[in-house]
Amino acid sequence: MAKKKKEEEKKLNLDQILFKCRDILRAARNSGSFFEKRDMMLTLVFLRFIGEKYEDGIESLRQTLVAQGLDPDDENIKSAFFDDATFTDGTYNLSLEARWATIINTPAPKLNVALDTALHSIATESKELKGCFIEGTFSQRNLGANDIKKLVDEVNKISHKAFGEEKDLIGRVYEYFLKEFAVNATKEEGEFYTPHDVVQLIAAMIEPYDGTLYDPCCGSGGMFIQSADLVKSKQGDISRINVYGQEKDAATYRLAKMNLALRGISHNLGETYDSSFTHDLHKGLYFNYIMANPPFNLKGWYDKNLKSDARWADYVTPPEGNANYAWILHILSHLKPKDGVAGFLLANGALNDSDSLTIRQKLIENDKVEAIMVLPRELFITTDISVTLWILNQNKKGGEYHGRQLRNREHEILFMDLRTWTENPVKGESKKKVRLITEQIEKAADIYHIWQCEGTDGSKYEIPELYRSVGIEEIERNEWSLVPSKYIEFVDHDLEIDFPTEMTRIKNEMKEMMAAEKQTHKMLEEAFRGIGYEIN
Repeated sequence: MAKKKKEEEKKLNLDQILFKCRDILRAARNSGSFFEKRDMMLTLVFLRFIGEKYEDGIESLRQTLVAQGLDPDDENIKSAFFDDATFTDGTYNLSLEARWATIINTPAPKLNVALDTALHSIATESKELKGCFIEGTFSQRNLGANDIKKLVDEVNKISHKAFGEEKDLIGRVYEYFLKEFAVNATKEEGEFYTPHDVVQLIAAMIEPYDGTLYDPCCGSGGMFIQSADLVKSKQGDISRINVYGQEKDAATYRLAKMNLALRGISHNLGETYDSSFTHDLHKGLYFNYIMANPPFNLKGWYDKNLKSDARWADYVTPPEGNANYAWILHILSHLKPKDGVAGFLLANGALNDSDSLTIRQKLIENDKVEAIMVLPRELFITTDISVTLWILNQNKKGGEYHGRQLRNREHEILFMDLRTWTENPVKGESKKKVRLITEQIEKAADIYHIWQCEGTDGSKYEIPELYRSVGIEEIERNEWSLVPSKYIEFVDHDLEIDFPTEMTRIKNEMKEMMAAEKQTHKMLEEAFRGIGYEIN
């Protein structure tokens, strides 16, 4: 209990720091648009993190030298080990002007120039970090000396040791500013940061422990960061995963590169930012795993050159007014044909959208859909709609998978409905939000994995109001709908009520209330008469 409270306090403190930063930027002259404010904050957090990791690396190096009987303060030792330090854990060596200790001690009037000098130094000396930020950001905005100093002092309080050692903190900061500055402005573009618990759920289901992992709309890279954490906890070696992604927004593309570089995760996000639909940067590549949270119900995705695109040549062209099925077919086109597995989120409308009936029917007939899971409402900060987790699988015939022997699941789909799993509210948010806890994630993954395994009868695998395995014949009778409530049995709890007994109870309660009211009225009459008043 004490540990949980401490974790909540840490989160609250982070929000307090970011709230102050938000107010500083809102009040500051020349702070620019939402996107410019966000980019300034994220760049500052990046400099803070990379600087702190460098300081930790230097301290660790000092301790190693001492343990070996060497004096880290000796000039020859300094020259040999510290002047051009190398690290084996992904920590970047920084020149003097790029270190956070230099930045935090720079006088306020010189801070804008000092920050841009640091960025230029990093971009010049590191090929991996080049392109993660826009050089000249701070001089161009030219915040007042007092404003930039207050901002840097606040960011100085954000320590990855306190807040982000095990989490995607860059993503957390990104989510905060998305929420506070532009919730409505970004909904049309679907710029939603995927919560940690949702990523955990997807990863627990498809288990991306080795091979290649792809996200066609990777945003700030949160899927990769959190999947890497899961791989480390399960397997201990993130080098077993090769990460590929694409992002359309320029600033978010830079953020993803920044985020992955800070974590030491090898990645290929393409040479630039671009649309996965109109310019697929990984065309012709096939991946073991795909995890994605595409923009919900995205409009404006279509281009006339996409009409005969190879990605939907075996189906039909997806509706021009909604990209949901374009995302599905794009994802399918990048899955390894023999054993690729994908887990991704879509708005619930895709489950029974009449405009996409032809595609949905063929996906089911071609045995690409393995599981459909409706999630609770209010998992996201930037939208409160209920969403669906889809799992596509290129191999439902069975065989070994991550140490389990899978049965033949051809022409079966597992439906799950988790909308009632709302008992874990998130405190301290400006709107109602719930989360999935580890035990719930493990339970959902167990339901799915047991259903897959040999020895399970898919024709009788169900628990009312939670999950059910369904054959293709029943889905066809329901006109190819993938809405779980059409297949999962829901108990009418009203039928369990003993109405005669319930009505007697209600009548007795009403009699007691009326008797109490009469007694109160009588007492008031006596009190008024006692002071000489008559009540008519």
